[in-house]
Amino acid sequence: MRITSTASYFILTLALATLFADAASTDEQAYLGNGIKIGEVTSTSAIIWTRLTAKPDCPPPEFKQPGSEGRVVLTVTPLGDGKPVVHEANVDPEHDCAHQFKLTDLRPDTSYWLRLAVDGQPRAEMHGHFTTAPVADQPADVSFVVTTGHKYATIDEQGKGQRIYRSMLDLQPSFFVHTGDIVYYDGDVKPLARSVPEARLHWHRMYALPNQIEFHRQVPSYFIKDDHDTLKNDCWPGQSYGDLTFAQGQALFREQVPMGEKTYRTVRWGKDLQIWLPEGRDFRSPNKMPDGPDKTIWGKEQIDWFKRTVDASDAAFKIVVNATPIVGPDRARGKNDNHANDAFAHEGRMLRRFMADREMVVCNGDRHWQYHSVDEKTGLNEFSCGPSTNRHSGGWNPKNKTDAHRFLRVRGGFLSVDVQRIDGQPTATFRHHDVDGKVVNEVRMTR
Repeated sequence: MRITSTASYFILTLALATLFADAASTDEQAYLGNGIKIGEVTSTSAIIWTRLTAKPDCPPPEFKQPGSEGRVVLTVTPLGDGKPVVHEANVDPEHDCAHQFKLTDLRPDTSYWLRLAVDGQPRAEMHGHFTTAPVADQPADVSFVVTTGHKYATIDEQGKGQRIYRSMLDLQPSFFVHTGDIVYYDGDVKPLARSVPEARLHWHRMYALPNQIEFHRQVPSYFIKDDHDTLKNDCWPGQSYGDLTFAQGQALFREQVPMGEKTYRTVRWGKDLQIWLPEGRDFRSPNKMPDGPDKTIWGKEQIDWFKRTVDASDAAFKIVVNATPIVGPDRARGKNDNHANDAFAHEGRMLRRFMADREMVVCNGDRHWQYHSVDEKTGLNEFSCGPSTNRHSGGWNPKNKTDAHRFLRVRGGFLSVDVQRIDGQPTATFRHHDVDGKVVNEVRMTR
């Protein structure tokens, strides 16, 4: 059963709050000031991320959200006849006072209600919900939204966050994918993230924003990292940024978002949809290395995994959600970092041929403009979600529409994808939205 109305959510939340009420306490020293993130949802599992904070919010201009030690209690209840299951964990400063609860043995296509609380402090609590994925042989209506580029300096609702979070929530998507550049260590509101504490500050203030908190407690998410939320612009392994190392950036990402064993993964959402979420930073060659068969972004192990899992899939729609472009076109000057650039032309050609031969579709982030393009040699379709705000858009002349472009818009917004059966035929509809949710482009595909 899926949640179909905001009203029903709040009614059931109120009921759960009454059910799980504890004895009153006046000694409230910890808060859930960074909310919760519901991540890595499959048909039988999920990861719930949270962090205890010393303050309930993170107002500017201070921007600080210090952590707080304590014990966090998560209660998970399936909607219907299931019994609540309680999970508990202590948090500590070594791990930024954050914790990830790994939920297993869940039921497919089932709604679960969450109640998160600080032990002994019942007023510090938060409620959420999510629905697990349908099984692979079950036709189901599935929708998801895709975004990129969340720079604190370009937020369009000061003190609240990016406007698109309210617009995306209105669509009640099955899940959400963030393609990276979630924060900007190297080009945001000061301080620059040249150390672990400074890098953590960027995450604290971004996820203390009300729009983000409200969205993430209700929508399952998959997070992909890119350059700006790993280390710095166009980075690769072995580099540093001040005192912050690439390895520390990798560890910080896994600390700040729900994440399983690997940062590349594939998830099945019913009979008609399977998504692939590649890792684009950890295995790459230096950008300045000469191109050829040995130069890579994804790395041999990941490419082998990708090909094997794609060929094993019988999903009607096989969609790659990638941090960076694979088709493009990208800027000819100043960019040497993705599969649409000459710097990685060899691997890019190989991947485009492989994906096109299997009728795959690419959704990508990173670029600060929206587009739908079709590779002129292979016919591979790519949909760029565009940046999170209009202030964050740029980098391409809107008059420069190439033969590959079917749609081009240099403004902010997001991408939505709906997969459903229409007259018994698997159908996927790709829509570009502006920041207020208005549809500015629509493409429908059938299988």
